Amino acid sequence: MGIYRLSDRLVRLETACPRAADDARARRLYPSPVCHAAKIALLLASIAPTSVLGAARDGSPMHQPGYKTVPVYYEPLNKMIMPVRINGQPAKLLVDTGSNQLILDADAAKLYSVGPSQRAQAMPRQTFWNFRYIRYTEINGELLPVGFVQNISAGGMKFGGSLVTLCSLSHSGRTGTGRLDGMLGLDILLRHKAVINCRTKLVFFKVDQGRRINLASVAVSEKFTRVPIQLEESGALTVSCSIRGQPARLLVDTGAFVTALHEPFVKSLGLVPEPTRISAQFARGPWKRITAAKINDLRIGAFKAPPEKFGVAPLPQFALQQGNSRIAGILGMDTLYVCHAIIDLDGMNLFLK
Repeated sequence: MGIYRLSDRLVRLETACPRAADDARARRLYPSPVCHAAKIALLLASIAPTSVLGAARDGSPMHQPGYKTVPVYYEPLNKMIMPVRINGQPAKLLVDTGSNQLILDADAAKLYSVGPSQRAQAMPRQTFWNFRYIRYTEINGELLPVGFVQNISAGGMKFGGSLVTLCSLSHSGRTGTGRLDGMLGLDILLRHKAVINCRTKLVFFKVDQGRRINLASVAVSEKFTRVPIQLEESGALTVSCSIRGQPARLLVDTGAFVTALHEPFVKSLGLVPEPTRISAQFARGPWKRITAAKINDLRIGAFKAPPEKFGVAPLPQFALQQGNSRIAGILGMDTLYVCHAIIDLDGMNLFLK
């Protein structure tokens, strides 16, 4: 598996053995609509070794008592994809911690018989589209209709029925191998206390509320650094960070293609971004040219990130509006993958190494 990184003013694909790759132009940086290959053996109290912190020897998911394990995979542009079934039909959802709700493409919703939210489960299938939507939700100033999914599942994990926001993903839903059907957001991920291992490509959902994976007690011995996650009033996940000693916070967004820093914040540090050939579209806004800056001293909590070129762009206002938190940027999938990130939405911690 390779990961796309900013390099030499282009986006390049880096594999386990780094080499020059064909130029890959980035079409998206932040697809959210609101948008290390080490094997580790882990003994957790009296529970058998698990793949929560590490990969099984043969790469297959291992059973974790009290949790359902769902494998994911990556498509081009670092998109973490979870195969699901929506009302019995196969679909592909982007695992997106930058979205606070389950979102479906409006056209795909018709194929999956997803109808208006009010009493949708009691309506005959053929009448779904004869009713007007009576419930709407606002995302970035846009009112979007809310539908109802009777059943959604992933592997052996059954999520049951759920409200779902419908919007057009005709521009943001493309991947290198086809079309995305939607985004699996924080409403489901938090409700089921998901643990997302970005490196081993496994997501654990809690089904036994009496059990808890105490990752913090094990992470130190495995040389992970624990960074507390804060749930903002807006529903966003943030972690503390600093660059050149200036404290701020980063949005934790598995739906973001690469890590991007807010341009005014970067310039306030005396850094001069370099031009790139990359353009990005934040949510459903206009396309913007992305620059890049080499950051040698990025700290995420107590974790020192490796020196790297990070994307720089003026972030949209909705990303910056997080109460009193000073948002410096978006922590995207490239950095999360390289730093072996484990996003623990039960203990509300981010583990990096």
